[in-house]
Amino acid sequence: MKPIRYMHLDVFAARPGGGNHLGVVTDARDWSDADMQRYARWTNLVETTFLLPPTDPKASYRVRIFTPQKEIAFAGHPSVGSAHAVLECGLAEPQGGLLWQECGAGVLPIRVEGSGNERILMLQSPDARVVKTGLHAHPLLAATLDGIELGRLPPALVDGGRRWWLTECVDEASLRAWSPDHSAIGALAVASGSMGLCAFARSHHPDYQLVVRAFPSGVGIVEDPASGAANGLIAAYLTHAEPTGPLAGGYSVSQGREMGHDALLIAHIVDGTIWIGGRTNTVIDGHLHWNTG
Repeated sequence: MKPIRYMHLDVFAARPGGGNHLGVVTDARDWSDADMQRYARWTNLVETTFLLPPTDPKASYRVRIFTPQKEIAFAGHPSVGSAHAVLECGLAEPQGGLLWQECGAGVLPIRVEGSGNERILMLQSPDARVVKTGLHAHPLLAATLDGIELGRLPPALVDGGRRWWLTECVDEASLRAWSPDHSAIGALAVASGSMGLCAFARSHHPDYQLVVRAFPSGVGIVEDPASGAANGLIAAYLTHAEPTGPLAGGYSVSQGREMGHDALLIAHIVDGTIWIGGRTNTVIDGHLHWNTG
């Protein structure tokens, strides 16, 4: 049983302990699919990732992403956190300021800005499309949004790497105070083949311009403290709906405070390309002893 370096990370944290948990097995070359799933089930984290040598010559490394129930092709905070682990372990070096991550969604660039504790990693979100919009875009949507006043943009189903229902709320205070019907969100997610509902509101706070709350009931999670992929879809929707609006070039996002976290995500929008990122903290860096096979 060879010990393997294992890292437990705090991804998208505005302050230590404020972000989203991620476990990273830094060398999974000898692990089977069943080994990875069994370990992800044991950690019981929202996602656990496993680093491997790339199979695509363009890629810097390969990552496989597992929830406790299944493998998924792509997710935001596992991608950013895995890139952090790659750099900390010296498994790859940026070329032209970029790492190239191979995952189930293809080979995606991750931009490396700065170094050390100030390093920010920015993931290029997969291309997204607005599937449908409007309060009556699905028979279950209006009831799901009961109890919250909507903002200027209509609700939308957006697909890109993951599929989410997005809704703008009238203001930050209303969104932070909202107690949604999680069973209704779950029913909507199942009926529409989506992750669930991600709600956002504009803010006048000096440190962030959007507040986001994500409810991925479609995968059995009540609320997510920091959602890279969902925030990428919000940025894509804003770019689609308000191409010259005040958030068109990018903004910062506050997420997770309602659950006792404090995440800060950064969105950059350059010529229609969406980059989502932030800082990652290493909380635990040790060795994993785990029977495989």
